[in-house]
Amino acid sequence: MPTPSEDTRTALLTSATAFCHAFATSTTPLEILTTHFTRHHPNILVHEHGLPQLAPFLGRTFRGAAGLQQYLSVVSECLSHEGMRFSEHIIDVPARKVSVRGEARFTWKSTGQSWDEVFTYVLGFDHAHRVERYEIWADTGAALLASRGEL
Repeated sequence: MPTPSEDTRTALLTSATAFCHAFATSTTPLEILTTHFTRHHPNILVHEHGLPQLAPFLGRTFRGAAGLQQYLSVVSECLSHEGMRFSEHIIDVPARKVSVRGEARFTWKSTGQSWDEVFTYVLGFDHAHRVERYEIWADTGAALLASRGEL
């Protein structure tokens, strides 16, 4: 019989995998919010690490359901992706976090320039195993160069 810690580990992995699948399959922002994020919308925090002058979605903290929608809208205005896949899930049960490695080919829409990228999500979960905190680390230099048409 699994221990409570093993049950939590399995639930966190299941939730993280479903969340990542939603991004890989370009699920709508509303569906991502309602299916994967905490029901306590003021607790939602989204932050893509980087310098804010490099891209409009970097280095800013987006809060709540409206912040999540704004982040996803800004990213989708700038970028498209293909071939997104995830691996190497690291689960921290006491912290209720999952780190996951992602890979995809991104395209800066206004310039049409594309690059292959490896990125990391760190997902923090509430006690219902729904995402409360969504942090992203990615190749901000490639995004900047692509946005300028300099790749």
